Parts: sequence; structure tokens; C-alpha cells
Amino acid sequence: MRTTPRRTVVGELLLCALTASFGLLPLLLVPPDRPALAVLEALWATLLVAARRNRPVAVVLGVSPLIVGHNVWTLAAVALLTLSATRRIAPTRRAWQVVGVGCAAVALLTAVRVIPQWEDLPVELAGNAVSMVLLLLLPAVAGTLLGQRRPLVDLLRERNAYLEQARSLSASTARLEERNRIAGEMHDLLGHRLSLISVHAGALELAAARQAPPLTGQAELLRTTAGTAMEELREILGVLRHADLADGSGSDRGTREDITALVTEFRRTGGVIELDWSVPDSAMVGDRTRQAIHRVVREGLTNILKHASGAATRVDVRNAGDGTEVSVTNGAPLTDGRSQGGTRSGLAGLQERISLLGGAFEAGAVPGGGFRVVAWLPSRSQERKQREEQESVRAFAGPAAGPPADAPRPLSGATGQGELAGQGGSRSPLADEILTWPRVLGAGCAAVLVVLPTIGYLVFLLMTAALR
Repeated sequence: MRTTPRRTVVGELLLCALTASFGLLPLLLVPPDRPALAVLEALWATLLVAARRNRPVAVVLGVSPLIVGHNVWTLAAVALLTLSATRRIAPTRRAWQVVGVGCAAVALLTAVRVIPQWEDLPVELAGNAVSMVLLLLLPAVAGTLLGQRRPLVDLLRERNAYLEQARSLSASTARLEERNRIAGEMHDLLGHRLSLISVHAGALELAAARQAPPLTGQAELLRTTAGTAMEELREILGVLRHADLADGSGSDRGTREDITALVTEFRRTGGVIELDWSVPDSAMVGDRTRQAIHRVVREGLTNILKHASGAATRVDVRNAGDGTEVSVTNGAPLTDGRSQGGTRSGLAGLQERISLLGGAFEAGAVPGGGFRVVAWLPSRSQERKQREEQESVRAFAGPAAGPPADAPRPLSGATGQGELAGQGGSRSPLADEILTWPRVLGAGCAAVLVVLPTIGYLVFLLMTAALR
């Protein structure tokens, strides 16, 4: 009972109370010939209602005394008990064997009941035979039909799970192919262009060293920037091909040395910048967090070069709560020329990346005409805690929640068929198990048509007892 859902327990208690009330309350208005037996039959019907889920065979055999009993109000429970119990007995042949034993018990109890008056035996047998057909056999037919409908519904659910898995795998494969196509296009187009820029920048650096020494630094910066762009392009191509941001590539990004190199490179362009790094080297910062720190600083410095060249800039990387805060702040531009603006796609990409890490991002103007980009990134322990909370929420939601829609699902190498998490596995429907909704609905409709005579017979009996 502890594993039974509370809703089921409440429903069973209400059904038992309804059965007892329907079998006992009419006795106050229409007293039977033997009140004690009628009360016992009503209580017996209530007990059978409570046992029909766990003891269906015993319930089918236990309705026999109710058919030959003195309480006509319990006959409605006989039909419902027979239907509910037979649909839970498998295989169907066993259910009909139990129903046959129940019919024999009805005949035996009828003979025992009329022992004092043998001359009434044929009449009693005929009346109980009609009740047996309408209250036992027809509900058993409906119950077996519904029992055969259950595996059809289970098969339909399994087939839907199989098709859903096939759709997910097809979508995953399509995404992987599209990523590879984009990676190939970027490699062929951008890779070639950046290689040409790097070669010409090297030649320009040599020429500047001979003819214009003051321009040597700018030429070298152009060459190193092209090389850095090539490295970053390779990282992006790796992300596209492997669809994993945590593959360890670029693990040296976001360190103190890396940010210092970015600041130094910014100074070489003529910018005025100050770096304040207060995060200890032993801090629990993951690779993805370090990459995000690098992206924030680089995006902030790039925007300053584009829109506020020459403005005083400050880069801060410090501990903030249970995480790391990185900010890039610049003052008002030194020149009066207005910026042409931008698409803000870089800031949007930063916000998306940081939100995926569970952090917070903000970018906007500051008093005095400057601009500030700030991001808070959780530490490795905080990130692990958030992941555990998400997993606990998913576990609490149960198998129905399932994995994310874009999560790839594994394939078994032997058969190539999917195996669903939290389920016993799925397989491709066999040719003779092609399932359609008419088959499922047909079983339910046939069960309803079978019990229509039973319903009419019960209405007739109960109206006769009420008018007597």
C-alpha cells in the first residue's frame, strides 16, 4: 500500500464506500426476506471491490454467492467486478477457465439453496442461468476484450517512443552534418583569407623594418593578430565538429598571463589601459569559465578600439561571492567623432555563452560618456551545485520528464536500435504488430456493446425491486 499512489488509494476507498452504500441503504426502504444475509452480501461485495486489483481470480469466483443471494442491489457490483477482474487475468484462456468454475459454483449454490424445495429447482436454475449469462458471461467477454486492448495500448506507446527516438536521432544527425558543412565552408573561405593576410603581414613587417622602422610594431601586431585569428578559427571549427564546448581546447585562455597579453596588445595600439587581477591562481575556475573570461575581455577591448579609440580603459577580474566577476570599463572617447554603431551581435553572443554557464551579464553606458561590460561567472563548485540541482529536479519529475529534446540518445551496437533511458528499451514494431487507432478503439467499442444487455437487465431488476 505504501507504493500505491495516494490518488489510487482515495479512489478505491470512495468506490468501496459507494458499493457499501448502494448495497445497504436501499434495504432500509425495501426490507428483504432475510435482512442479515442481505447485509452480509453487501459487505461481501465491498470486500470484493477492494480485492479486485490484487486477487482477480478470487474475485471472479467470489461473485457466485452474490448471484444466488437475497440482495438484488449487489447485482450491479457483480457485473462491474467481473468486468474489472477478467481484464486483469492473463492469458484469456485462463480467464475463461475461471469464469467456467464460477458458473459451476453458481449452479451448485442454486441447488444447495433449494434443497428444502426441490420442486422449485428448475425455476431457480433458469432464473440464475439468465443472471449468469447477463451478469457473468457478458461482462467477462467485455473484460477479456479490454484485457486484450491493454497490450495494444502498450505497444502503441512503445511504437511512439521508438518513433520519437528515431526523430531525435535524425535531428541530431542533421545538426551534426550542418555543423560539418559550416565548418568546411569557414575553413575553405576564412582560413585561406587569414593565411594570405598573415603572409602579407610578414612581408610588410620586413619591409617596414628596412624602410620605416617606426611602423615595425604595427606591422608585427598585424601579423600576430592574423595568427591569433587563425588559432581561434581552428577552435571554432573544433567546436562545430564536436559540438562540445568543454573539450579542453584553449585551456590556457582566461588565465592571468592570457589577460595580461591581451592588455599588452591593447597598449601597443596606443590605448591607455589598467589591469586589476585579484583572483588567486589556485581559484576553482573551470576551462569554460576561463574561456568566457577571455571572451569578455577581448570583446570589450575590441569594442573600445572600434567605438572609443584612445579612451582610458580598466579591466577588473576579481572574486565576487561564489564566483568570478570580470569587467571592462572605458571612459569617454578622446575624439569628437561619433561611432558608427554596431549590430551588438558580439554582446548578444557573450550573454548567451554566459547564461549557459549559469552566470550573469550586463553591458551599458556609464556616467561620463563611457561604457562598461561586466559578467559574473560561477566557480567550479557553484557550477557543479547548479548541475546537481538540475539533475535532482529532473529526477524528481520522473521518467516522464525525460532528457532534453536535443540530447542524443545512445544506440546499441548489436541491433542498431535505440534504448530509452528509464525504460526497458524500444524496438522497431514487427510486421504483424502494425497498430492503428481503429484496433484500439474497436476493442473498447465492442466491450461497450457487449455489456448493453447487462445494463438493461440490471435496470429492469432494480426497478422491479424498487417498485415491489
